[in-house]
Amino acid sequence: MNIKMSSRLILGDGLLGSELHKQTGWDYVSRKKDGIDFVEIDSYKDYLFEYDEIINCIAHTDTYSDERDEHWDVNYKGVVDLVDWCNMADKKLVQIITDYIYANSEVGVDEDGVPVHCGNWYGYTKLLGDAYVQLKSDNHLLIRSTHKPKPFKYEKAWVNQIGNFDYVTEISKLIVKLVNGNSYGIFNVGTEVKTMYDLAKRTNYDVVPEYKLSDKTTPTNLIMDISKMERELNE
Repeated sequence: MNIKMSSRLILGDGLLGSELHKQTGWDYVSRKKDGIDFVEIDSYKDYLFEYDEIINCIAHTDTYSDERDEHWDVNYKGVVDLVDWCNMADKKLVQIITDYIYANSEVGVDEDGVPVHCGNWYGYTKLLGDAYVQLKSDNHLLIRSTHKPKPFKYEKAWVNQIGNFDYVTEISKLIVKLVNGNSYGIFNVGTEVKTMYDLAKRTNYDVVPEYKLSDKTTPTNLIMDISKMERELNE
């Protein structure tokens, strides 16, 4: 087991977890590095005791997969077990959700608005995890957001998907500020409204505009009200 380097522990070393670690030096555990299985909390709970805050970046993000069980186990069951353990051990949980839970909500929805998820298992199970954290967690920070790799690595980018998403470098900076500021509750996290194509062009000049969404469940309008986050960070 690693020597503790901070009071915060990141779960996962994917795109977001790796960037948070890079920006902060916070410790992390992952399947690749430590052999943990997020669905089985007994495989990793011993890593958690020495930390005050647990930042969960683990998710099953195969957005268009029809495999219900994998989404269910990681995005809901794993979160339930982590929430219950954090309550028992008196730890704060920082849970990363997704703006896809707003796929069918009113445009510009704020944190008190009704989240209406996209029509796939990913959106459904992420919303279930979000709800369980709100209902059961004694001390939590919920982050609703989307982050993309920098530079934009895909050949095409949608011109008809619009929202507050940004590159993982920028979203991570905002999350770090909220965590360091001891923020509590739900926050829509993002930057100015833009299309995915506009975002892609910033780092990939050869990206091709794409007008056809890859799946009928792909959300087009993900605009959130981020004023709560802006007020929190400007205080």
